[in-house]
Amino acid sequence: MQFQDLKLIAPILKALDAVGYTTPTPIQEQAIPIIFRKNDLLGCAQTGTGKTAAFAIPIIQMLSYSKVKTAKKNIRALVLTPTRELAIQIEENFNQYSKDLPIKNLVIFGGVGQQPQRDALKKGVDILIATPGRLLDLYGQGYIDFKHLEFFVLDEADRMLDMGFIHDVKKLIKIIPEKRQTLFFSATMPPEIQKLSSHILVDPIKVEVTPESSTAEKIQQEVYYVKKNDKKDLLIHILKEKNVGHALVFSKTKHGADRIVKDLEKKNIQAAAIHGNKSQSARQNALKNFKDRTLRVLVATDIAARGIDIDELAFVINYDLPNIPESYVHRIGRTGRAGKDGKAISFCDEEEYAFLLDIQKSIRMEIPLVEQHPYAMHISGVAPKKAGAKKSGKPASSSRNGQSSSSTSGNRRRPSAPRSDSRNRSTSRRRDS
Repeated sequence: MQFQDLKLIAPILKALDAVGYTTPTPIQEQAIPIIFRKNDLLGCAQTGTGKTAAFAIPIIQMLSYSKVKTAKKNIRALVLTPTRELAIQIEENFNQYSKDLPIKNLVIFGGVGQQPQRDALKKGVDILIATPGRLLDLYGQGYIDFKHLEFFVLDEADRMLDMGFIHDVKKLIKIIPEKRQTLFFSATMPPEIQKLSSHILVDPIKVEVTPESSTAEKIQQEVYYVKKNDKKDLLIHILKEKNVGHALVFSKTKHGADRIVKDLEKKNIQAAAIHGNKSQSARQNALKNFKDRTLRVLVATDIAARGIDIDELAFVINYDLPNIPESYVHRIGRTGRAGKDGKAISFCDEEEYAFLLDIQKSIRMEIPLVEQHPYAMHISGVAPKKAGAKKSGKPASSSRNGQSSSSTSGNRRRPSAPRSDSRNRSTSRRRDS
């Protein structure tokens, strides 16, 4: 099946084509027709399945069809998500797919000033993406009106439960109109989430999709603990000493991508960056040279890398760990395709340790730790595992004694927190306002 078979309108097909998407994922193939039929949806899907597009695309199309009764835009779709990082990514998806349509999207979250968000709400918005705390705060101040709401999306409901937001969700349910279409997504269905879904959904159709965890399982993965300032030296060391030919390197920022390229070129390593500040021709030229093997290293941001397809890519290097597990799955999924061997190498500094924990929880795997390298950080005391038990990158459950294999890259063990208080950092992201 192709996206055009889902009866999508031309502007959305054009937007999908611009990022190289032609074939829907299983959850998109199943969920989009259900949403078009105006049924409530219960989606059991983990990160890495393409679920954001599964609800974003039909909502955009249906809102573009519906008649607006007032001149000012009103909130017609609400997407509730547990973290600001995920909220930002979801807004980027909505912006991407609606760029040729008169649809206004807005994201609001805590931890930043409220005034710009108040001003944007006053101007009017069709689709609002929000975290619970800031949403209820601005609603309480009178800046948000749900009278025209048609769609409510509750994303990552189980994470809402884990992070203590379920009370806020229940409070919101009492506020929004009963007459609406509700789309409910959760990777797992513990009893409280089942109870919540039965309370807010009306005759839902269930879509259950196996996550692309098999992608993670097929790829050899490693993580290196390294100080932030030593990352550039570790990257050069790996490129020169570890038999890494061509590699796709991920940076979290455009400025960071440019800096990585400069550091590599100083060491006579051919590299180029692709990101939003580069012209289309520059991005296409860099990608062509990388595919032709005339360029050794391609440095990309997550947004710029969407939709690019590179055959026989053996190495992906996460210079910066993504703060959303789904991004990690998408990144490493670019290697090890079509039965080829693939390897994903991740750098982790103290501030990124919480992200590593989230990634491992999401993919249900312990990523083997490479301890022996010139820039290794001090690690809290966990006895190294014995070598030879389980293949690197496989789920921990596949080995009864918990052993992990040794590697030519150095001795490994289960990742434990870098020294300092970073093991407590994961709790610092729990509240959004």
